[in-house]
Amino acid sequence: MLREILLIGLVGVLCMSCGGTKPKKEEHVPAAPPRAPERDLRPVIVAFGDSLTAGAGVDPDGNYPAKLQAKIDAGGYEYRVVNAGVSGETSAQGLNRIASVIALRPAIVIVEFGGNDGLRGMPAEATRRNLSEIVNRLRSAGSKVVIAGMQIPPNYGPLYTSSFRNIFPDVARKHDADLIPFFLDGVGGRPELNQDDGIHPTAEGYEIIVENVWKVLEALL
Repeated sequence: MLREILLIGLVGVLCMSCGGTKPKKEEHVPAAPPRAPERDLRPVIVAFGDSLTAGAGVDPDGNYPAKLQAKIDAGGYEYRVVNAGVSGETSAQGLNRIASVIALRPAIVIVEFGGNDGLRGMPAEATRRNLSEIVNRLRSAGSKVVIAGMQIPPNYGPLYTSSFRNIFPDVARKHDADLIPFFLDGVGGRPELNQDDGIHPTAEGYEIIVENVWKVLEALL
């Protein structure tokens, strides 16, 4: 009888220890929604041009728009540089995509076209008309414009090289735009600052080009 009483008591203790309390249900805390990326509200500077702007043959941080952004940041200016360069483009092709540049609502546009026109021997007057229309449409949209002056090698003949060189100051005067007299000043014709094709600058060459741009651009910032 005593043995049965002890067994009954032992069973009761085991039952209490195994099922006496229910485990606490974990409280679900919803994860915080991801934060939307902040919009970059800095005014936009568009580098608009051909392969000399796109930076053909150099790393993305070696082209002139990237180096210009670094110089702007170092100077404490609040602007965002957008590289809108497309390799191989002529002034006519640049004009065809002007709407995409205007859509960015840029404060300043650096227009670098004409080199491919000249190397292909296109009529200087056609290049002049295209650049004039590009600048006119940008100015009408409220952007300040900087024109990058270009030159071609003398083997194209004195008449054509002179007509081509005069395009850029003429367009700048007509539309009251700022002018970089020669975009490749200090770089063109120097093998050590150009790639093997003799046309496109190296990253070191672009350092000099940024200084050419900066001499005109800084006053507009």
